Amino acid sequence: MTDFDRLLRLLAGAEIRFLIVGGIAATVHGGTQLTEDLDIVYDRRPDNLERLAEALMPIHPYLRGAPPGLPFRWDAETLARGLNFTLTTDLGWLDLLGEIAGGGTYPSLLPESVAIEIFGTPCRFLTLQRLIRAKRDAGRPKDLQAIAELESLLDGDAE
Repeated sequence: MTDFDRLLRLLAGAEIRFLIVGGIAATVHGGTQLTEDLDIVYDRRPDNLERLAEALMPIHPYLRGAPPGLPFRWDAETLARGLNFTLTTDLGWLDLLGEIAGGGTYPSLLPESVAIEIFGTPCRFLTLQRLIRAKRDAGRPKDLQAIAELESLLDGDAE
């Protein structure tokens, strides 16, 4: 079980620049589907990669689904050479996304985000409109299933 509270406090406390996307963003906007992981789009500037690598080190990030014992070096260089990482940690599952479907990177998504406090921690989330677009762009069956509910929430906001 992912400890969303502790993961978010860890990221925010280390002053990581990130946006919450995926299931937790949907839930914050009123969605009802459960999620097992925290999906974030992170800023890929070198200073942020350094802080992100350092902050996660104590919770032992490892590639989710990789065989145990597979050599995996966790540092800013690994983050810089990769883009998207699906991780298991001592606090649960964390997906680090350098970019989401449709070309969304941290700098391009920041204007389409809103500040919301969750578990007492101020965070940035994709707006409901942008989250719907991201799910449509991803095109995965679970994302397509969520769109109808999210659109109904959007329609409810207009009333």
